[in-house]
Amino acid sequence: MRVCSLVLASAITAMAGESVVLSSGFRLRVDRHEVDGERVRLYSGAGVTEVAASTVSAFEIEDRVEPAPGAPQTSAPATVPVTALDRRDRIAAAAERHGLPEEFVRSVAFVESGFRPDAISPKGAIGIMQLMPATARAFKADPNDPDQNVEAGVRYLRELLVKYNGSVSQALAAYNAGPGAVAKYGGIPPYRETQNYVNRVLLKYKKASD
Repeated sequence: MRVCSLVLASAITAMAGESVVLSSGFRLRVDRHEVDGERVRLYSGAGVTEVAASTVSAFEIEDRVEPAPGAPQTSAPATVPVTALDRRDRIAAAAERHGLPEEFVRSVAFVESGFRPDAISPKGAIGIMQLMPATARAFKADPNDPDQNVEAGVRYLRELLVKYNGSVSQALAAYNAGPGAVAKYGGIPPYRETQNYVNRVLLKYKKASD
């Protein structure tokens, strides 16, 4: 990879296939970006996200190897049983779509539910990503459907990471306790459950990334 500096010029369009390095060091994968004054628009298959240019440190262009023309393509059966392997594939696909590190999403799902699509918390959080009903409604998702549950959870994680300028700990705290609690305390709230949750996810992610 080669690192490209952020150029604050008007409506500059970057090459496709890159990682956006946020000021926290966290990376989001996108198809391309545009810089327009003090704002940066990040384009991916999931849509467009706009962030302040000051929150971006650099862009890393990805060297992608395209499959050879005529190479055989494999596809999954139309109907497959929901197995542990299928859940891993589902998480990997959603992470890819929304430009998040797969192991990060997997760490959240493991701590949230142990990858169980039938998990329901005492507070009413549902499924693999433990969506609260209000969060599921906000993303127009059926939390009882594993595919929609993971998709909405990953979208929400991405939104929180952008909201907190790539601060993984604050994004996780907001995922667990809500953005209101993070705003109230100016960071991770002094809730034992939330602090333990953030620490568990970060430890799992660190081990998976080493």
